[in-house]
Amino acid sequence: MKKSFCLLLLALLPGYLSAQLVNIESRRMQTDSIRFVLTADFSFNHTNNDGLEVNQLDATLTSQIKSKDLKKIYLLLGNYKLIDSEEKNLQNSWFLHGRFNYKLSALLRLEAFIQGQYNQLLVVEQRNLLGLGIRIKWVDRENFTGYAGNSYLYEVEHSDEAGTTEYNHRNSTYLSLSYFPKSKRFSLANTLYYQPLYEDFGDYRILEQFRMDVPLSSWFKVFALFNYYLDSETPLGSREYTSNFNFGIGISF
Repeated sequence: MKKSFCLLLLALLPGYLSAQLVNIESRRMQTDSIRFVLTADFSFNHTNNDGLEVNQLDATLTSQIKSKDLKKIYLLLGNYKLIDSEEKNLQNSWFLHGRFNYKLSALLRLEAFIQGQYNQLLVVEQRNLLGLGIRIKWVDRENFTGYAGNSYLYEVEHSDEAGTTEYNHRNSTYLSLSYFPKSKRFSLANTLYYQPLYEDFGDYRILEQFRMDVPLSSWFKVFALFNYYLDSETPLGSREYTSNFNFGIGISF
């Protein structure tokens, strides 16, 4: 009954985003020989301050498929976030991401990806990109895993506020470390992204994310995460940053 109720909620929601640089590393699934995985996160918050009501929906759907030889991985993400009050929407954002991962060796992978996203609160509301790069496993221990990656990005950024559309060539580097205790009562993960322009390394983006997951059953969990995002130079010539804490629930199949 609980599982059916969660599925109904997720069927009604398109899907999580707080900045124009999104942590894909936290959405990967380390499933070994399991060829198909589907997970979902959902959180809802209602606030009433002296009659002023604010509602927040935050949902994520992730699917991963592996080939028979386990060398090819297909990852699809869909996210949606809405914060509204009686007067207007305070935030409306969505995010879609598709990724192909090919295993070259035990330590090295080749990746290609496509992404589209929108966030009405940022100077750059719309961002679409294509990318190609490598992924390296730099830590492989019983309770710790660590990955590093470097990619080329071609992106198109549109800003209604600045009245601009920019076509950029950008580098993307990330470093991640995850901890899984033997008790399996929780897991921790931290990821850092750095994305400068090739023609101007003073124009860059940074995303830092820390996440904790606490499984309550084989298919149900609660989670908490902290995000910090910085854009060193927007189309308006200014710096822009956002930070947030997020708490919610998740299911997996």
